[in-house]
Amino acid sequence: MPRRAVVIGAGLAGLLAAASLSAHADEVIVLERDELPAGPEHRRGLPQGRHAHLLMSGGLAAMEELVPGAGLRGRLLAAGAHEISLSSGMLALTAEGWMRRWRHEGPRMVTCSRALLDWVVRAAVLAGTGARVRTARGLGLTGDAGRVTGVRISTDAGEEVLDADLVVDAGGRGSRVTRWLAELGVSGVRERTVDSGLVNATRVYRRPEGAEHFPLTVLQADPYASRPGRSGMVLPIEGDRWMVSLAGTRGGEPPADPDGFLRYMLELPDPILGRLVSGAEPLTDVHVSHSTHNARRYLEKVREWPEGLVVLGDALATFNPAYGQGMSVAALEVRVLKRELARAGLGAAGLARRVQRGAAGPVEGAWATAIGQDVWYPATRGGDPGTGDRLVARYSRRLLRSATGSYPAAAALWDVTSLEAGPSRLLRPGALLAAANGPLLPRLPGPPLTPEERKTVEALDRTAP
Repeated sequence: MPRRAVVIGAGLAGLLAAASLSAHADEVIVLERDELPAGPEHRRGLPQGRHAHLLMSGGLAAMEELVPGAGLRGRLLAAGAHEISLSSGMLALTAEGWMRRWRHEGPRMVTCSRALLDWVVRAAVLAGTGARVRTARGLGLTGDAGRVTGVRISTDAGEEVLDADLVVDAGGRGSRVTRWLAELGVSGVRERTVDSGLVNATRVYRRPEGAEHFPLTVLQADPYASRPGRSGMVLPIEGDRWMVSLAGTRGGEPPADPDGFLRYMLELPDPILGRLVSGAEPLTDVHVSHSTHNARRYLEKVREWPEGLVVLGDALATFNPAYGQGMSVAALEVRVLKRELARAGLGAAGLARRVQRGAAGPVEGAWATAIGQDVWYPATRGGDPGTGDRLVARYSRRLLRSATGSYPAAAALWDVTSLEAGPSRLLRPGALLAAANGPLLPRLPGPPLTPEERKTVEALDRTAP
């Protein structure tokens, strides 16, 4: 009999899952309740879609594996995305000081709008596989506690049931999978939410003439200062534009009015973002989002997981977007699905449980990173720092301080940030020694700008009297 796979959600995780399933199923249907745009345009179903996204090298490598032969990196760069070296291509102010820019080559990341990224991936998947998108809203699962056999959906024509050999829920933050499982008799799903109250505010500007090569600039929040976290970023995106994203935790939220937006930048620990942006032409209003909390469903711990159901992407775990992990983690989760399908096939017993347990691996590393910092903000809900958090924080701060003046320490952090390595990379002998030695170079008094970059800042600055 023909085999069918149904994927709920046409976001990044859903489309990557569809690509992986297309080699094993005769029919792959992707359900999406939104009408998908024909080009790189924002859509309602992505609450963080208008804000800054970073595609780390570990995530991009996973995507290339999931959509082989598509050349996703080349497609993104051809469409105007930028590729930036973590070691030399950015200005970064951390809680421990400015990071240096090293001549050594390090991991790279891709920056562009989320709309462009989704459009490039969607076009590659739909053109290169037999997967098709159908506009519909999921109402529930069919089957029982032992096996999921399909999805109940609602369309303009009414309700119907789509039978499936495998259902993948990649329905995002709004997934109702816990309720759907309970309806089938599967209970005991443990969930946790940690909410720092972060608010994102983003505005897009025309990149000023003469600033074509100005580096991505980020001012990170300090989670250990016993006050609300405040951060900001100017990153290049396609179309000769700058995306300017500000973020503040509960009590330090950025405003949505243009004057307040600029004032917030100037009041950050360094005024460089405000100085840059004050001379740039705004192209959009300020867009604000509150969908930023960390949430996790511990589905890998459910005692009796049903055959025929896999949950991936934001439906499994969401992270504070300030850490730039979500897209890459989703790709790493789907890679687990692809490898299990290749090993055992679509109808193998225990496939869904093995995928669910395997996907918990990349989730755990990203979760530890996000929660390990968010619990320190004074008004965070859902968690307080414990003894383990304090020990981790002491070491993390020491390593970060070392990284401001030690290449081995910085390289260890880049490997983990880029998701090319897990958190255990920070406990290898080289990283431990670098942390013990501390920074080998003196603290930088300001951003490590080249003479040309300094001239660019001065030429754009409209804040000086």
